[in-house]
Amino acid sequence: MELIAIINAVINGIVLGTLLSLPILAITMVFGISRFPNAATGDYMTLGAYTAVATQTWISGSLVLAVLSAGLVTALVSVFFYLWVFRALAQRSNVARLIASLGVAFVVRTTITFFAGQDQYNLEMPRLMRAWNFHGIRILPMDVYILLTAIGALAIAFVILHATPLGRRMRAVADNPDLAAASGIRARRVMLYLWVLSGFFCGLGGVLLAIKAVVMPELGFELLMPMFAAVVLGGVGNPIGAVVGSLIFGISQEVATLYVGPSYKIVMAFLVLLVLLLFRPQGLFGRPMLAR
Repeated sequence: MELIAIINAVINGIVLGTLLSLPILAITMVFGISRFPNAATGDYMTLGAYTAVATQTWISGSLVLAVLSAGLVTALVSVFFYLWVFRALAQRSNVARLIASLGVAFVVRTTITFFAGQDQYNLEMPRLMRAWNFHGIRILPMDVYILLTAIGALAIAFVILHATPLGRRMRAVADNPDLAAASGIRARRVMLYLWVLSGFFCGLGGVLLAIKAVVMPELGFELLMPMFAAVVLGGVGNPIGAVVGSLIFGISQEVATLYVGPSYKIVMAFLVLLVLLLFRPQGLFGRPMLAR
């Protein structure tokens, strides 16, 4: 296998892993604070992608406006379902909320299908399609755009989580909700901000994915299990682990394509996950759990 081909695959994996780290971070944030895996994450991504397409079609061809509108709409939808569904189930079991999130995912997906049908769409990217070639190493300008946008969003996310009062309140609620409430932290307001941020990151991730893939109703849902796997690989509830797990998963998929073809690349990525979990059952950045 040529080294150039492997390098190109690694570059593609880094791009894929970086853009998926946004919704994976959203999953991690929701799990860390609300204590359940949100299965609607993939369909929130799809909603963001369709919103971007609709913005370019009906309002403006500006990619920046499409990105912002996708993040805003998805954040609003995320808050809506939190207020309508998840807040009412706050005292129910994690399984009940997981099942509810599957229902939310189905509602979002069927609503998209009802209005947009099963047709496939593409974002308009006329100025970002010509590749740069460095002795066989191909770099697409659109990949650079995806990387810069995703890294910028991740930087903002980590600043919010670690350098703002909101982030400190989020971590306090995640560590000990009762103690946080006794300290005067308004958990409901924290939860509202949580769902705004998670929805925005899902929408942004959906737009970035739409730059590289066709937009269809199953766009995000097909990535739900790989995203959950990346969360487990990085360490459940750990934001840094979410990003690292996403990168490992993305690179594993793309490199595996060179050896087993695109049809089985996801299988090889899951094999990498299983091998790593044999040595680190709690994930790369997770805390060891004591048996009781």
